[in-house]
Amino acid sequence: MSILESLELALKNIVSSKTRTLLTMLGIIIGVAAVIIIVGLGNGLEGYVTDSFSDLGTDTLTVSVMSRGATRTIDVEDMYGIVEENSQYLDLCSPTAGMMASVKIGSDTTSTSVSGVSEDYLAIKNYTISKGRNLQYSDILQRSRVCVVGAYVDQAYYGGSAVGQTLRVGGTSLTIVGVIEQQSESLEEGGADDCLFLPYSTASRLSGQISSFVVTVRSEDTLNESKTALENALYSFFESDDFYTVTSMAQMLETMTSMINILVCVLAGIAAISLVVGGIGIMNIMLVSVTERTREIGIRKSLGAKERYIMQLFVIEAAATSALGGVIGILLGYILSSAASVVITRAMETTLTVAPTLGAVLLAFGISVGIGVLFGYLPAKKAAKLNPIDALRYD
Repeated sequence: MSILESLELALKNIVSSKTRTLLTMLGIIIGVAAVIIIVGLGNGLEGYVTDSFSDLGTDTLTVSVMSRGATRTIDVEDMYGIVEENSQYLDLCSPTAGMMASVKIGSDTTSTSVSGVSEDYLAIKNYTISKGRNLQYSDILQRSRVCVVGAYVDQAYYGGSAVGQTLRVGGTSLTIVGVIEQQSESLEEGGADDCLFLPYSTASRLSGQISSFVVTVRSEDTLNESKTALENALYSFFESDDFYTVTSMAQMLETMTSMINILVCVLAGIAAISLVVGGIGIMNIMLVSVTERTREIGIRKSLGAKERYIMQLFVIEAAATSALGGVIGILLGYILSSAASVVITRAMETTLTVAPTLGAVLLAFGISVGIGVLFGYLPAKKAAKLNPIDALRYD
């Protein structure tokens, strides 16, 4: 008996007992679908986190100064000097002065994010000016009362004509000289486009405290070396590492990705338990099938069928049942993944695509077939070992 003949007989037996076969495959279907959905969700989360960190800049280092140190502080000139001394690793630098001042536009008081930055900050963040101009070095030098605003501020308060208009930050009037190109898909209060940037020199004079610096590296390939060089320079300056921290967005991204992968592996492992349960179900049904087909086995053996052919017949039937369950599980997994993408996007109001990988699909299918063969072996062996005389006597 060839493998194709065994497969044909197996499919006939599966079709003849549709309900029992479906219930047998249920564990395999649920297990495969769950693994595909979980892996797809993990890929979606990884892509979402990667995109979020990419917007922040994976080629940047953020220096946060937590204290002035025992005898000295680090000012803007000192930091620019450190960047220049390590120019083989470091490129652009921008002090950042966070401000808690309120923003008043006409008669409206807003919660717009306000930061004092240098003329290089927008280039560091890959922001583009859509109207007007960027901050300039002369603005920093002269402590000019100018600013650039996000697209939300431009549209919501000035109807798209913000350039040349004025607003007040902490009671100080600022002239808008530029508008940043829209960053997010939708303009909303508190979003990425609800922002205002003014010269750090002006911000520090008003109420801002320069407590951090954003520095770009020459190449992401030398990110670790760049971070080490910057940390060494700061340590030499402060003579201690208690007064500053250097944060790498790329390293934070790598840490987050590792955590997501670990979580996905744990959840996929839990979901894979359903595959084992499904395998046990297949073994039970195949044992029942052997009992029901005892006389058939006896007839085949009396006609000269060898043990390996009998074993082949039942192993292939178990594998076919499991494989069919795997195919249904894959289809169900893709359908539920598409539905999950829509539900998550609407519920969280953010784009997160549940995208199963081909590798995960093939792995889930391979495991399902392997489980069918593994758990079908014992019933097949039992069938092959039946004595033909006893089998023919079986009623």
